[in-house]
Amino acid sequence: MKCVICQGENIVTKKIKEPINKGNDIIHVILKIPVCQNCGEKYYPRATIQMLEKLEVQVQNSELHLKEVGKVLEYVA
Repeated sequence: MKCVICQGENIVTKKIKEPINKGNDIIHVILKIPVCQNCGEKYYPRATIQMLEKLEVQVQNSELHLKEVGKVLEYVA
């Protein structure tokens, strides 16, 4: 497989974090997808996109039970 952006052939499956926003919260969905090692272009299989769309609806409707794993605090001067 060649990258459609840089034409590189170094595409490997990697773990990535795909964010879903809900108000001030950010939910990270960890996925394994093909990523070009040269330019970083990500290749989402159709089933993965459909799953992310479904998860986004569930997050917005508070239908998922999410585990809190930390907090980010922000100071604005």
